[in-house]
Amino acid sequence: MFFLYLWLTERGFGEKRKWKNTVCHYLLCNAYESLSNIEEYIKEKSLITSGSTYLMVDWLLNNICNKSIKDMKRIDEIKKILVKKATGFTTGGFKPTNSDTESWIGRVYLYKEDETIPTDNDGKTMLPILQVCLEGLPYIPDALKGTKVLTVFMSENIPGRLSSNGNNWVIREYKEKDVLVIKDLSNQPSSIKPFPLKNLLIEEDYPVWDSGDIPMEIEDELVEMEDSGEITDYYDYTDCFAGHKIGGYPNYIQSGIDFGDGYEFVLQITSDEKANLNIIDSGNVYLAKNRQTGDWKFYCDFY
Repeated sequence: MFFLYLWLTERGFGEKRKWKNTVCHYLLCNAYESLSNIEEYIKEKSLITSGSTYLMVDWLLNNICNKSIKDMKRIDEIKKILVKKATGFTTGGFKPTNSDTESWIGRVYLYKEDETIPTDNDGKTMLPILQVCLEGLPYIPDALKGTKVLTVFMSENIPGRLSSNGNNWVIREYKEKDVLVIKDLSNQPSSIKPFPLKNLLIEEDYPVWDSGDIPMEIEDELVEMEDSGEITDYYDYTDCFAGHKIGGYPNYIQSGIDFGDGYEFVLQITSDEKANLNIIDSGNVYLAKNRQTGDWKFYCDFY
Protein backbone atom coordinates (compact mmCIF):
# COMPACT_ATOMS: atom_id res chain seq x y z
CA MET A 1 0.00 0.00 0.00
CA PHE A 2 2.91 2.33 0.60
CA PHE A 3 3.72 2.59 -3.11
CA LEU A 4 0.09 3.59 -3.74
CA TYR A 5 0.49 6.40 -1.24
CA LEU A 6 3.65 7.54 -3.00
CA TRP A 7 1.94 7.34 -6.41
CA LEU A 8 -0.81 9.65 -5.21
CA THR A 9 1.36 12.13 -3.38
CA GLU A 10 4.03 12.37 -6.08
CA ARG A 11 1.35 13.43 -8.54
CA GLY A 12 0.11 16.16 -6.26
CA PHE A 13 -3.32 14.67 -5.71
CA GLY A 14 -4.81 16.23 -2.66
CA GLU A 15 -2.68 19.34 -2.41
CA LYS A 16 -5.95 21.15 -2.87
CA ARG A 17 -8.20 18.20 -2.14
CA LYS A 18 -8.99 17.12 1.37
CA TRP A 19 -9.24 13.46 0.44
CA LYS A 20 -5.51 12.86 -0.19
CA ASN A 21 -4.23 12.18 3.30
CA THR A 22 -7.52 10.69 4.45
CA VAL A 23 -7.83 8.13 1.66
CA CYS A 24 -4.15 7.23 1.66
CA HIS A 25 -4.14 6.85 5.43
CA TYR A 26 -7.20 4.64 5.23
CA LEU A 27 -5.60 2.45 2.58
CA LEU A 28 -2.37 2.12 4.57
CA CYS A 29 -4.11 1.29 7.83
CA ASN A 30 -6.75 -1.00 6.34
CA ALA A 31 -4.78 -2.92 3.74
CA TYR A 32 -6.77 -6.07 4.37
CA GLU A 33 -10.22 -4.53 3.90
CA SER A 34 -12.31 -5.32 0.84
CA LEU A 35 -12.53 -2.94 -2.10
CA SER A 36 -16.21 -2.35 -1.43
CA ASN A 37 -15.41 -1.13 2.08
CA ILE A 38 -12.81 1.29 0.74
CA GLU A 39 -15.20 2.60 -1.91
CA GLU A 40 -17.98 2.97 0.67
CA TYR A 41 -15.60 4.89 2.90
CA ILE A 42 -14.68 7.27 0.07
CA LYS A 43 -18.33 7.90 -0.81
CA GLU A 44 -19.42 8.25 2.81
CA LYS A 45 -16.83 10.95 3.49
CA SER A 46 -17.67 12.75 0.23
CA LEU A 47 -13.97 12.78 -0.54
CA ILE A 48 -14.31 12.79 -4.33
CA THR A 49 -16.00 15.65 -6.12
CA SER A 50 -15.08 15.14 -9.78
CA GLY A 51 -15.84 12.29 -12.15
CA SER A 52 -12.30 12.11 -13.50
CA THR A 53 -10.84 11.88 -10.02
CA TYR A 54 -13.27 9.11 -9.14
CA LEU A 55 -12.30 7.15 -12.25
CA MET A 56 -8.63 7.49 -11.32
CA VAL A 57 -9.24 6.21 -7.78
CA ASP A 58 -11.49 3.44 -9.08
CA TRP A 59 -8.72 2.31 -11.46
CA LEU A 60 -6.18 2.35 -8.64
CA LEU A 61 -8.48 0.34 -6.38
CA ASN A 62 -9.18 -2.32 -8.98
CA ASN A 63 -5.76 -2.61 -10.58
CA ILE A 64 -3.43 -2.04 -7.66
CA CYS A 65 -5.26 -2.40 -4.37
CA ASN A 66 -7.05 -5.61 -5.27
CA LYS A 67 -3.81 -7.50 -5.84
CA SER A 68 -2.14 -5.93 -2.81
CA ILE A 69 -5.06 -6.87 -0.61
CA LYS A 70 -4.94 -10.46 -1.88
CA ASP A 71 -1.19 -10.64 -1.21
CA MET A 72 -1.58 -9.24 2.30
CA LYS A 73 -4.38 -11.67 3.07
CA ARG A 74 -2.04 -14.49 2.09
CA ILE A 75 0.63 -13.04 4.39
CA ASP A 76 -1.95 -13.04 7.19
CA GLU A 77 -2.74 -16.69 6.47
CA ILE A 78 0.95 -17.59 6.61
CA LYS A 79 1.41 -15.68 9.86
CA LYS A 80 -1.48 -17.61 11.43
CA ILE A 81 0.27 -20.86 10.49
CA LEU A 82 3.63 -19.79 11.94
CA VAL A 83 2.73 -17.70 14.99
CA LYS A 84 3.52 -18.86 18.52
CA LYS A 85 3.20 -17.24 21.92
CA ALA A 86 6.05 -16.82 24.37
CA THR A 87 6.94 -15.35 27.72
CA GLY A 88 9.75 -12.84 27.43
CA PHE A 89 11.91 -11.46 30.23
CA THR A 90 13.49 -8.07 30.84
CA THR A 91 16.42 -7.59 33.19
CA GLY A 92 16.12 -5.61 36.44
CA GLY A 93 14.43 -2.27 36.82
CA PHE A 94 12.53 -3.16 40.00
CA LYS A 95 13.19 -4.10 43.64
CA PRO A 96 13.60 -7.88 44.07
CA THR A 97 11.54 -9.86 46.55
CA ASN A 98 13.93 -12.84 46.78
CA SER A 99 10.88 -15.07 46.99
CA ASP A 100 10.53 -18.66 45.85
CA THR A 101 8.51 -17.47 42.83
CA GLU A 102 11.00 -14.93 41.46
CA SER A 103 13.07 -15.44 38.30
CA TRP A 104 16.71 -14.32 38.04
CA ILE A 105 19.56 -13.97 35.61
CA GLY A 106 23.01 -14.68 37.06
CA ARG A 107 21.64 -16.16 40.27
CA VAL A 108 20.15 -19.47 41.44
CA TYR A 109 18.94 -19.89 45.02
CA LEU A 110 16.31 -22.64 44.72
CA TYR A 111 17.65 -26.17 45.29
CA LYS A 112 16.62 -29.49 46.70
CA GLU A 113 17.96 -30.07 50.18
CA ASP A 114 20.80 -32.31 48.97
CA GLU A 115 21.79 -30.16 45.95
CA THR A 116 24.50 -27.60 45.41
CA ILE A 117 26.03 -25.86 42.37
CA PRO A 118 27.09 -28.58 39.90
CA THR A 119 30.64 -29.00 38.61
CA ASP A 120 31.81 -29.18 34.99
CA ASN A 121 33.78 -31.87 33.17
CA ASP A 122 37.00 -30.60 34.78
CA GLY A 123 35.56 -30.61 38.28
CA LYS A 124 35.22 -26.82 38.44
CA THR A 125 32.16 -25.16 39.94
CA MET A 126 29.77 -24.00 37.20
CA LEU A 127 28.27 -20.53 36.90
CA PRO A 128 24.66 -20.05 38.03
CA ILE A 129 23.04 -18.58 34.91
CA LEU A 130 19.27 -18.61 35.18
CA GLN A 131 16.42 -19.32 37.55
CA VAL A 132 12.91 -19.31 36.09
CA CYS A 133 9.85 -19.72 38.29
CA LEU A 134 6.91 -20.63 36.09
CA GLU A 135 4.15 -19.74 38.53
CA GLY A 136 2.25 -16.73 37.23
CA LEU A 137 3.97 -16.56 33.85
CA PRO A 138 1.61 -15.31 31.11
CA TYR A 139 2.51 -18.20 28.80
CA ILE A 140 3.95 -21.65 29.46
CA PRO A 141 4.60 -24.09 26.57
CA ASP A 142 2.99 -27.51 26.78
CA ALA A 143 6.42 -29.13 27.19
CA LEU A 144 6.68 -27.44 30.60
CA LYS A 145 3.21 -28.21 31.93
CA GLY A 146 3.58 -29.41 35.52
CA THR A 147 7.01 -27.79 35.89
CA LYS A 148 7.37 -25.12 38.57
CA VAL A 149 11.06 -24.12 38.41
CA LEU A 150 13.94 -24.33 35.93
CA THR A 151 17.54 -23.60 36.91
CA VAL A 152 20.46 -23.44 34.49
CA PHE A 153 24.21 -23.65 35.14
CA MET A 154 27.05 -23.41 32.64
CA SER A 155 30.79 -24.05 32.65
CA GLU A 156 33.16 -21.29 31.61
CA ASN A 157 33.99 -23.75 28.81
CA ILE A 158 30.63 -23.40 27.09
CA PRO A 159 29.85 -26.28 24.73
CA GLY A 160 30.35 -25.09 21.17
CA ARG A 161 28.01 -27.63 19.59
CA LEU A 162 24.80 -29.54 20.27
CA SER A 163 25.25 -31.01 23.73
CA SER A 164 23.33 -33.21 26.17
CA ASN A 165 22.48 -32.21 29.73
CA GLY A 166 25.47 -32.61 32.06
CA ASN A 167 28.16 -31.94 29.46
CA ASN A 168 29.58 -28.66 30.82
CA TRP A 169 26.07 -27.38 31.41
CA VAL A 170 23.16 -28.46 33.59
CA ILE A 171 19.46 -27.75 33.61
CA ARG A 172 17.37 -28.82 36.60
CA GLU A 173 13.65 -29.13 36.15
CA TYR A 174 11.49 -29.23 39.26
CA LYS A 175 7.91 -30.45 39.37
CA GLU A 176 5.10 -29.37 41.68
CA LYS A 177 5.79 -32.22 44.10
CA ASP A 178 9.47 -31.30 44.55
CA VAL A 179 10.39 -29.62 47.81
CA LEU A 180 12.81 -26.76 47.30
CA VAL A 181 14.76 -24.68 49.79
CA ILE A 182 16.52 -21.33 49.45
CA LYS A 183 20.31 -21.53 49.55
CA ASP A 184 22.72 -18.61 49.29
CA LEU A 185 25.23 -20.23 46.94
CA SER A 186 27.43 -18.55 44.36
CA ASN A 187 30.57 -18.99 42.28
CA GLN A 188 32.79 -16.23 43.63
CA PRO A 189 34.99 -15.72 40.52
CA SER A 190 31.84 -15.09 38.42
CA SER A 191 31.67 -11.66 36.77
CA ILE A 192 27.94 -12.00 36.06
CA LYS A 193 25.81 -9.43 37.87
CA PRO A 194 22.59 -10.97 39.21
CA PHE A 195 19.29 -9.25 38.43
CA PRO A 196 15.65 -10.25 38.91
CA LEU A 197 13.67 -10.78 35.72
CA LYS A 198 10.34 -9.23 34.85
CA ASN A 199 8.08 -11.26 32.56
CA LEU A 200 5.95 -10.07 29.67
CA LEU A 201 3.60 -11.80 27.25
CA ILE A 202 4.78 -12.10 23.66
CA GLU A 203 1.54 -12.49 21.71
CA GLU A 204 3.22 -13.10 18.36
CA ASP A 205 6.61 -14.72 17.89
CA TYR A 206 7.78 -15.85 14.44
CA PRO A 207 10.70 -17.94 13.18
CA VAL A 208 13.77 -16.20 11.82
CA TRP A 209 14.68 -16.78 8.19
CA ASP A 210 16.94 -19.77 7.47
CA SER A 211 16.07 -21.28 10.85
CA GLY A 212 14.52 -24.49 9.57
CA ASP A 213 11.32 -23.58 11.42
CA ILE A 214 9.49 -22.29 8.33
CA PRO A 215 7.96 -25.15 6.28
CA MET A 216 9.76 -25.47 2.95
CA GLU A 217 6.65 -24.88 0.84
CA ILE A 218 5.89 -21.64 2.72
CA GLU A 219 9.52 -20.51 2.45
CA ASP A 220 9.44 -21.12 -1.32
CA GLU A 221 6.17 -19.19 -1.63
CA LEU A 222 7.58 -16.22 0.30
CA VAL A 223 10.69 -16.17 -1.90
CA GLU A 224 8.51 -16.09 -5.02
CA MET A 225 6.39 -13.27 -3.59
CA GLU A 226 9.50 -11.25 -2.71
CA ASP A 227 11.15 -11.87 -6.09
CA SER A 228 8.02 -10.75 -7.95
CA GLY A 229 7.68 -7.62 -5.82
CA GLU A 230 4.35 -8.72 -4.41
CA ILE A 231 5.68 -8.27 -0.86
CA THR A 232 8.72 -6.66 0.70
CA ASP A 233 11.14 -8.36 3.10
CA TYR A 234 9.89 -11.21 5.36
CA TYR A 235 10.92 -9.21 8.44
CA ASP A 236 8.59 -6.36 7.48
CA TYR A 237 5.72 -8.63 8.53
CA THR A 238 7.19 -10.73 11.34
CA ASP A 239 9.30 -10.39 14.47
CA CYS A 240 11.15 -12.82 16.72
CA PHE A 241 11.69 -11.72 20.34
CA ALA A 242 15.44 -11.42 20.82
CA GLY A 243 15.71 -11.54 24.64
CA HIS A 244 15.45 -14.22 27.31
CA LYS A 245 12.25 -16.18 26.72
CA ILE A 246 10.26 -19.35 27.23
CA GLY A 247 8.34 -20.66 24.24
CA GLY A 248 8.13 -19.05 20.83
CA TYR A 249 11.00 -19.58 18.41
CA PRO A 250 14.80 -19.50 18.79
CA ASN A 251 16.20 -16.19 17.57
CA TYR A 252 19.21 -17.77 15.85
CA ILE A 253 22.19 -15.57 15.08
CA GLN A 254 23.49 -18.09 12.54
CA SER A 255 21.53 -20.68 10.56
CA GLY A 256 19.20 -22.84 12.62
CA ILE A 257 19.70 -26.47 13.60
CA ASP A 258 17.66 -29.63 14.14
CA PHE A 259 17.70 -30.63 17.82
CA GLY A 260 16.68 -34.17 16.92
CA ASP A 261 13.52 -36.27 16.79
CA GLY A 262 11.09 -35.46 19.59
CA TYR A 263 12.90 -32.32 20.74
CA GLU A 264 11.23 -28.92 20.75
CA PHE A 265 12.71 -25.53 21.53
CA VAL A 266 11.68 -24.31 24.98
CA LEU A 267 14.10 -21.74 26.42
CA GLN A 268 16.40 -19.00 25.14
CA ILE A 269 19.13 -17.25 27.15
CA THR A 270 20.83 -14.29 25.52
CA SER A 271 23.96 -12.30 26.16
CA ASP A 272 22.90 -9.61 28.61
CA GLU A 273 24.91 -6.40 28.84
CA LYS A 274 23.17 -5.27 32.04
CA ALA A 275 23.99 -8.55 33.77
CA ASN A 276 27.49 -8.61 32.24
CA LEU A 277 26.70 -11.98 30.66
CA ASN A 278 28.57 -12.57 27.40
CA ILE A 279 27.97 -15.92 25.71
CA ILE A 280 31.23 -16.45 23.76
CA ASP A 281 30.80 -13.42 21.47
CA SER A 282 27.41 -11.75 22.09
CA GLY A 283 25.75 -15.11 21.50
CA ASN A 284 22.61 -16.95 22.57
CA VAL A 285 21.87 -20.28 24.24
CA TYR A 286 18.91 -22.39 23.06
CA LEU A 287 17.54 -25.28 25.11
CA ALA A 288 15.21 -27.93 23.71
CA LYS A 289 13.28 -30.63 25.55
CA ASN A 290 12.06 -34.06 24.52
CA ARG A 291 8.57 -34.25 25.95
CA GLN A 292 8.51 -38.06 25.89
CA THR A 293 11.84 -38.75 27.61
CA GLY A 294 12.26 -35.52 29.57
CA ASP A 295 15.79 -35.13 28.18
CA TRP A 296 17.25 -31.74 27.29
CA LYS A 297 19.70 -30.51 24.67
CA PHE A 298 21.85 -27.38 24.53
CA TYR A 299 22.98 -25.34 21.55
CA CYS A 300 24.57 -21.92 21.29
CA ASP A 301 25.57 -19.64 18.44
CA PHE A 302 27.26 -16.26 18.33
CA TYR A 303 28.70 -13.58 16.07
